[in-house]
Amino acid sequence: MGYSINIDIGGTFTDFYCRSDQGETQVAKTPTTHYDLSIGFMKGIGELARRQGLDLKAFLGRTEGVRYCTTLGTNALIERTGPKLGLITTAGFEDTIFLGRGRSWADGISSQENKDLARIQKPLPLITPDMVVGVRERIDSFGQVLSPLTREEVLEKLQILVDRGAMGFVVCLLWSFVNPAHERLIKEIIEEEYPEVYLGSMPVTLSSEVSPKSGEYTRFTTAIVNAYIHGVMADELNKLGNELRDGGFRRPLVLVHNTGGMKKASRTRAVLTHNAGPVAGLHGAATWGRRYETRNIIFTDMGGTSFDIGVITEGRLRTYDFIPVIDRWRTNIPAIEVKSIGAGEGSIAWINELLGRTLQVGPQSAGSMPGPACYDQGGREPTVTDADLVLGYLNPENYLGGRMLLNPDLSAQVIAEKIAQPLGIDVIEAARRIRMIVDATMGQQVFNEVALKGHDPRDFVLFACGGAGPTHACGFAPYLEVKKVLLPAHSPVSGAFGASTVQIQQVWDKSRTMKIFQWATQSYSEDLAAFNSVVEELRDLAVRDLRLEGFREDQIQFRLELDMRYGMQYNLTKIVSPRLRIQGPQDYKEIGEAFTRQYSAIYSPEATFPMGGINVECFYLTAFVELPLPEAPRAEGQEAEPPARARREGRPAYWSELGGFQDTPVYAFEALEPGNRFPGPALIEARDTTYVVGPGWRFTLDPYANGVLERI
Repeated sequence: MGYSINIDIGGTFTDFYCRSDQGETQVAKTPTTHYDLSIGFMKGIGELARRQGLDLKAFLGRTEGVRYCTTLGTNALIERTGPKLGLITTAGFEDTIFLGRGRSWADGISSQENKDLARIQKPLPLITPDMVVGVRERIDSFGQVLSPLTREEVLEKLQILVDRGAMGFVVCLLWSFVNPAHERLIKEIIEEEYPEVYLGSMPVTLSSEVSPKSGEYTRFTTAIVNAYIHGVMADELNKLGNELRDGGFRRPLVLVHNTGGMKKASRTRAVLTHNAGPVAGLHGAATWGRRYETRNIIFTDMGGTSFDIGVITEGRLRTYDFIPVIDRWRTNIPAIEVKSIGAGEGSIAWINELLGRTLQVGPQSAGSMPGPACYDQGGREPTVTDADLVLGYLNPENYLGGRMLLNPDLSAQVIAEKIAQPLGIDVIEAARRIRMIVDATMGQQVFNEVALKGHDPRDFVLFACGGAGPTHACGFAPYLEVKKVLLPAHSPVSGAFGASTVQIQQVWDKSRTMKIFQWATQSYSEDLAAFNSVVEELRDLAVRDLRLEGFREDQIQFRLELDMRYGMQYNLTKIVSPRLRIQGPQDYKEIGEAFTRQYSAIYSPEATFPMGGINVECFYLTAFVELPLPEAPRAEGQEAEPPARARREGRPAYWSELGGFQDTPVYAFEALEPGNRFPGPALIEARDTTYVVGPGWRFTLDPYANGVLERI
């Protein structure tokens, strides 16, 4: 029997989803070991091996693939543990990354921090001013060389950076995304001076390779972030790869990308691993959507640290993040948009004295160490988990299937000390308010995320995933007025499950401005070569890359997306191009009409203005290989009450709709059968989560063993 292992590292837990080639599945969760992520990684794999009745070496020897959603790069940025880098740029533009944008201070911080204008600051640069040098050269916006680059000056400036302790170089020149000749020449000179055969060899990152797009600041920061986390990730992944090989694994490690695809670690740019776990979870929701023939999905994932939100329309992951922010840095990577807010089970409840002693929840989190107070690991702050325990929703003796015991007395103690006493209320009321606030925060954020994209949430199915998603689904779903809530059986490990559904895929992008509809002549362009040449350039890169992954050219499929706008508008709108290549003006017309339809759907038909001209600003070519997905087991069942063996001893739980604590039936999720249906209030205890079915809701176990919540 062969196995595939999928891992998602979160802020509180590391999740594992294992599938055998015979369709058997296993899940596991281990606390995330932030001091060394590989410890929690290998502990979880060891747990999967034990459940299969194998030792680690035999299990990994039968493992056919390991897919990994990693937070290594993000941790390196937060902790500032990257190498000392030198930046080489065009003379006169040495201060680009320090000047930033007018609102650089607002990038990557919460709305709460945004309001504290007196203390807010721009992020400290990853490269200090003394490590930036400028070289005299200039290429214009058409790619023509106006001032050539001299080898002597490059050597001079290179020596300055080396003498100051540079351990790597980032090269960002003006207009290099149009003509990268000067950046490539600098790289050649560095590699000649410090070849790989020497211990003093230096890694070189070119902005034209990492981010061939317009916009100096975002192009510079994207290249710098990639270079900064590259070395840390390479070291950690090499260490992890060695541990896997020592354990008997003989295949390359595969990393999931925030573009919605995956590739071998050896073929992955470090910057593309950021936020890969939530994107994988969104991909898994899209896979379930195809099985249910549901095309509009709101994906949510409530974990221990954050609450993730993604939107799927017409069955596809169509929404790219307009300005992806990694830590405090704006980038321009083609990442799938998944919004994260600080509203997880480990989010800390606190009283904001500046707002008149207002109770707030998050964005700070207790994480995995020390964790919520009830973990009894030294945590002294009240969290959402503590509130849920006090209200009776969680079983202190069956948390994570009994692998972790909770202490409700500690929860009550910290809630009383930090919340109830300062507000002059009792512990139960304080816990109720904590839960109510976090549910309202999630519900409002989801509503905004869907409605501001021009959609009606009532037309969507809500997926409540994450370890705490089923626990809070009935709390935030009413804000959306959705008709149905789906609770996948794998919801506690939705990112890891999603990684198992991700396809081999790579997105290649390039900025190039083209006026496909001329406002002056009110006609479509007849320049076919300009458009096709960009597509062919990206296609050649994609084919080369996927061939190195081991695929034939005839297996590769392509999808072209375009950033477009009217005339000189600032904002861009992304569309899926109806044509991969242009054969004539009629093809340009089809693209223009597709853009107008998309623009109309977002901003209303009255906002369209094709007479002002239509421009293409950026090309995104997605190259992918569709791999067959395993079938999900399905078992039809009769509508019936749960069997007697599924019933557990009931316990009091707090229900605001019923005026307080009520004796509530408790069921074991693993003992439920497809077709079982019952109304709330009820509690369902699964191995890695608890389903809270509120009054006015009905729970059904469907043929795929997924839970379905519907309003009665």
